[in-house]
Amino acid sequence: MDSVSSPVEMFFFPFVGGGHQIPMIDMARMFAAHGAKSTIISTHKHALSFRESILRDQKSGHSIFITILSLPDDADLSDTDMSATPVTDTSMLEVPLKKLLLQRKPDCIVHDMFHRWAADAIDNLELDIPRIVFNGNGCFASCVRDNISKFKPHETVNSRYEPFVVPGLADRIELTRSQLPAFQFVADGMQKSKENCYGVVVNSFYELEPAYVEQFKKQNKAWIVGPVSLCNRNISDKAERGKKAAIDEQSILNWLDSKAPNSVLFISFGSAARLAQEQILEIAYGLQASNQPFIWVIRDVFKGERTDFFSRFEEKMKESKQGLIINGWAPQLLILEHGSVGGFMTHCGWNSTLEGVSCGVPMITWPISAEQFYNEKLVTDVLKIGVRVGTLDWLSWNMEPRASVGRDAVEAAVKRLLGGGEEGVEMRNKARLMGEMAKKAVEGGGSSYNNAVALIKELRDRRRIDDIKYAA
Repeated sequence: MDSVSSPVEMFFFPFVGGGHQIPMIDMARMFAAHGAKSTIISTHKHALSFRESILRDQKSGHSIFITILSLPDDADLSDTDMSATPVTDTSMLEVPLKKLLLQRKPDCIVHDMFHRWAADAIDNLELDIPRIVFNGNGCFASCVRDNISKFKPHETVNSRYEPFVVPGLADRIELTRSQLPAFQFVADGMQKSKENCYGVVVNSFYELEPAYVEQFKKQNKAWIVGPVSLCNRNISDKAERGKKAAIDEQSILNWLDSKAPNSVLFISFGSAARLAQEQILEIAYGLQASNQPFIWVIRDVFKGERTDFFSRFEEKMKESKQGLIINGWAPQLLILEHGSVGGFMTHCGWNSTLEGVSCGVPMITWPISAEQFYNEKLVTDVLKIGVRVGTLDWLSWNMEPRASVGRDAVEAAVKRLLGGGEEGVEMRNKARLMGEMAKKAVEGGGSSYNNAVALIKELRDRRRIDDIKYAA
């Protein structure tokens, strides 16, 4: 095959944390479905979590591969449990990545901004490989962050809890200093990655945040190509996405099948969030008082030993069949798209937010860290498909979690969304329409579909121009 007719080859270099690795794997699979040759760059241990889905794609005829970076025998990049935070150091991958790029020259490399060394490493090779950045955020959050950095409205208020308006946005967005990240390295790291880059790929879709897509594209060459999670079309992909679930998918589906449509609350706080034991107990009390059926994904905050109350709570929920508690990883997509799920209590991580939107499920918002308070504003103030639980304080991954929301607030939020009132019904209807738009965006002729095809075409045209220059 000559260079013009051969598939465009795209390298994808995901970060090791679940919140960034999972969507980039989906993105690589999505581009392969559009005809590109997708190569995922990973380590042996991290590739174990997505190898099976790649094998299924290969059997379907897609051109997608995994390239393993060789590390010294005594080197080990930890955090293979999907809980890696943005401060995880991945610099041991720099030398093998450079060696790979010197051996092979793809048509582009898409790298995660949390590989903070990658921009300089790739650019300094002077191989003229287009470097595309993946930042893991939506356009709304990026615009909010940029405008706070530019206008500094938080410096005009006198206390941590006094609200201020973020200037320069299409909607009136109020925040407090207590909800802002306590550090700037994420924004600085992203800005560094964007310098000299070819462009940015964003996991979102135009119809979700049109004003903010337009605002973002005024400052960035960008392709809006999501929701990439919708590339998962069969039960195996959904059940094994990220990690193998702690409970078999059929047991979950059987439990959901026994519940009324739109009655179940799904509760999950993502792969990295930490909650205090006292907060877990307040949630349990609130859920029990709401009488609403629920599935709750809970990590081992009790360090192997359940409190007496929580042990009794688990047993009571099992006997009454009000709640299904999953201790460990859960197949989030499979649960959210089930017809009995009527609400999603979420930490507002961008992947979870977008997956809730894609499945047409309204949300109870419980932001904790990163840009999650910005995402909450999109859900509650712009899209109007969510209810705030009332968290006010941003917490870093290395800060000791504490109970900040009482049981009464949990119960009230659940009843407000799922109690059958007009407000909850209206949110559900809006969320359902948004979910339909998400699916149309990635189908033929949709906005994200067209953007993905346009990027592939641009890379092919660029290759053709390079070939002409080389021949001359």
